[in-house]
Amino acid sequence: MDWKILSTVFTSVFIAELGDKTQLATMLFASDKDTSKLTVFVGASLALILSSAIGVAAGSVISQYVSAKTLQYVAGIGFIAIGLWTLLKA
Repeated sequence: MDWKILSTVFTSVFIAELGDKTQLATMLFASDKDTSKLTVFVGASLALILSSAIGVAAGSVISQYVSAKTLQYVAGIGFIAIGLWTLLKA
């Protein structure tokens, strides 16, 4: 296992998810006093695992046709576009 990649991915995803609408939705579900916190935790965890698995599978397939450098540029442009769109909508 490549610990450097593991720590980089963990840190990136952890920071990206803080304050994300997914975390806010999870907090909303957990705020119901009649709801099992364990159930909310397991449901949210499984959802993140599944969405991550889809991302890994899609990345593996796409990387067979597109270079990693091109994917990085496309992702960077996408993040910039989303940021600009968010600023313009504010």
